[in-house]
Amino acid sequence: MSQASAQPAAPPAMTETRTAVIGTLIVTLGPLSLALYTPALPMLVEAFQTTPAALKLTLSVYFFGFAFSQLACGPLSDAYGRRPVALGFFVTYVLGSVVAALSGSIEWLLVGRALQGIGAAAGIAISRAIVRDQFTGQRSARILNLIGLMLAIVPAVAPTLGGVILGTVGWHAIFVVMTLYGLAVLTVFALGTAETNRTRDRSAARPGPVIRNYRTLLTDRRFMRAGLVLGTTLGGLYTMAALLPFVMIERVGLSPTVFGFAMLLQTGSYTLGATLAGRLLRRVDAMRLIPYGLACVAVGGLGFALAPLTGEPTVASVMGPTAVWAFGIALVMPGATSDALAGFPRMAGAASALIGFMQIGGGLAGTAVAALFVDPYTATTAIMPGFAALSLLSYALLRVSASRRGHPAKPARPEDLEVAVDPAALVGAGGEEIEEALHQRRTSGRKGG
Repeated sequence: MSQASAQPAAPPAMTETRTAVIGTLIVTLGPLSLALYTPALPMLVEAFQTTPAALKLTLSVYFFGFAFSQLACGPLSDAYGRRPVALGFFVTYVLGSVVAALSGSIEWLLVGRALQGIGAAAGIAISRAIVRDQFTGQRSARILNLIGLMLAIVPAVAPTLGGVILGTVGWHAIFVVMTLYGLAVLTVFALGTAETNRTRDRSAARPGPVIRNYRTLLTDRRFMRAGLVLGTTLGGLYTMAALLPFVMIERVGLSPTVFGFAMLLQTGSYTLGATLAGRLLRRVDAMRLIPYGLACVAVGGLGFALAPLTGEPTVASVMGPTAVWAFGIALVMPGATSDALAGFPRMAGAASALIGFMQIGGGLAGTAVAALFVDPYTATTAIMPGFAALSLLSYALLRVSASRRGHPAKPARPEDLEVAVDPAALVGAGGEEIEEALHQRRTSGRKGG
């Protein structure tokens, strides 16, 4: 494709600044709704006179709504436009936030969290789409870097902010904050966002082609290998979002505010790993980093398995394996994501959405299994080693030789990687390092050829 043909056919519908502000505002719905809420889980057990298992289900239904709506959001916005689809999802989010804030029973809280998950899923997909619809090259990179910066900051500060709100005002205020933020997103998007999709295609949302694309992906051994590796490693970290508050607050004895600061170990470790991966990818093939990343995940899983032998849980015995696991994920993501998307240039959107679904689905499965355990610490020390073992088995048993792959290993485009890396934006930081390094590798490879 020539440089001229890669340019947008018409002037951008919005300025760079306006696009960046709107994109940043909507992309933070997901991480804010997850990380702001988790410190409140132990308190909600007492508030609703229920069990920890029932509260873990509030994250399961959130992941359920997020996972399945993510599969629908992209095709719908391609077919009917970014504005109407996004507004529908954001209205759903606000409704869910109001239901959660006013809930007087665990049943209504489950409904509210499910609606929040459905609505929040649009933030990630739509924010990237409105940028790609209008800008290319450095202009696109500048905006996406700002969005990436927010995805680095929000998961780091939201648990701490949630802990402060919880300790000073109470759990209702957390959902009030989400409601107000959702209303702000809805208002700004309704009044300040122009329609950026100039090539709407109703056929993109037809069930037949969508189902055929997903069936093709699900029957491809190479795709499933990468998807299962990502689903078990990142899904394990999403599962920790449901378990760590109970372990760290109830068993270790941290306050909600201190718990928020302890979560910086997870985000900081992932950031360090992503930064290292970004540097290594300039001279090392991404696939070569996967075994090292999985080794870190295995060490983290082994740490969780052995932790009960040391006695009562401590910050070191819980957050140490968590940090090692998060570091390993940063090494796994570039190669696994790129390999999953490389063989499907004509259905990159579907492949990216399905990869995201499998990662969120891992969190959904993990939190559902965790709800079967009475003790969250026992659940942690059982489920996380299980995820580590499944990731190693998926990588080993689904190996495909280069001669049998059936399609060339063309690098995935950075714009496709963006929506497949950390779909719930729980760790967030460092994704741009990975994407930029893969893009530079692809560009240098073309020049060299």
